[in-house]
Amino acid sequence: MADRKIRWGILSTANIGLKKVTPAIMKSPLSEVAAVASRDLDKANAYIAELGLTGKAKAYGSYEELFADPSIDAIYNPLPNHLHVPMTLAAARAGKHVLCEKPIALNAMEAEQLRQMPKDIVFYEAFMVRHHPQWLRAREIARSGELGELRAIRGVFTYYLTDPTNVRNQADIGGGGIYDIGCYPVTASRFLFESEPTRAVALVDRDPQMKTDRLASVLLDFGGGRQSSFICSTQSVGSQSLELIGTRGRVEILIPFNAPEDKATAILIDQGYAQDGSLSRREIIPPCDQYTEQANAFCRAILDNKPLEWGVEDAIRHMKVLDAIFASEKTGTWASV
Repeated sequence: MADRKIRWGILSTANIGLKKVTPAIMKSPLSEVAAVASRDLDKANAYIAELGLTGKAKAYGSYEELFADPSIDAIYNPLPNHLHVPMTLAAARAGKHVLCEKPIALNAMEAEQLRQMPKDIVFYEAFMVRHHPQWLRAREIARSGELGELRAIRGVFTYYLTDPTNVRNQADIGGGGIYDIGCYPVTASRFLFESEPTRAVALVDRDPQMKTDRLASVLLDFGGGRQSSFICSTQSVGSQSLELIGTRGRVEILIPFNAPEDKATAILIDQGYAQDGSLSRREIIPPCDQYTEQANAFCRAILDNKPLEWGVEDAIRHMKVLDAIFASEKTGTWASV
């Protein structure tokens, strides 16, 4: 590994960056947060101060200034969804590697523009969950054959948020539950089946004022008798779960998406010995900041020329699944991926 750290620039003062991702990057031994950019310089300075980076990180009053800084190696892009592709391309063309929040785009056609990035740029769509040991362990168990044939994956991800000023509730810039949280069970299904769905069908309820999808039930067909189903909602009580169901056993990840970085988590492995699950085997997963693990993997890809398992093509394939879900909503029938 090269004897240096990746110097990060944070693009915008978005809350996910302030509360989760930037502090996690700061904990990475391979990283240094060197700059923050906002269209409001005062906000950039306030962000730096809140994270204790005064005197350590530069503040910029425009995104273009950050891209032009030759000392910055990588950009973290947590802008609203409609700005993911254009700002990622702008950063990449300036020679910066890019970690971009999910979903990468508003549709697959837009995501395909990312193929224009220079080939030496490391790009990753920020699904931090793929780096948590509980996901890796669940996949390992599925691969081992302990579950028999993996036949179904079932997920739930919900929260309650009705503030119309929140970007998650602004339909014209990519708000709504499917983009925000439905993408996680889609990613989980692709990660655990290690294949792509062929078609999707969805039942979607939209908020009459905000026009965002507030409740969706989705079924994905992975072929060969394999299927994935999930519920996501932005106007329901907070809940999350993920279950893998095989012919001889099942795995349940108790906190699959928002695993706390400072507390252990657990997965349950059940061979159906008792209907109430009382004879399930519990495996404890030590505390892990999945955002830090994501930053570490991203930095290693740059420093060691160690390619990430997922890149531009994976992000495009993911968007094709979301496109099919929205197409099914419109037609009320199955839509091909």
